[in-house]
Amino acid sequence: MCAQAIAEGNRGPAVSVPHSPWRVAAVEALPGYRLKVRFLDGTEGFVDMSARVRSTGAGVFSVLADPSRFAEVFVDYGVVTWPGEIDLAPDAMHRAIRETGQWVLS
Repeated sequence: MCAQAIAEGNRGPAVSVPHSPWRVAAVEALPGYRLKVRFLDGTEGFVDMSARVRSTGAGVFSVLADPSRFAEVFVDYGVVTWPGEIDLAPDAMHRAIRETGQWVLS
């Protein structure tokens, strides 16, 4: 619920969510373990996770090798997230995408 609606509904004080430019506004799972992301500042680009999820050192990302699990991606408070508390650093992602249009996780 947005802060304005909370305040108008007399449910307590309005809660402010930080609007850092590197916060993710939208994410879309693409084939090949790729993501399309858009940030609050309008920056758009791609994240390539294909090498990471398939590597022997994938760690927590190994569960995302299942394409149906990878497709469960969503945005939670400006962060690209999957069920099971798996997420990506939005500030590093934003920096790489602004520089090259993509962030490749190896």
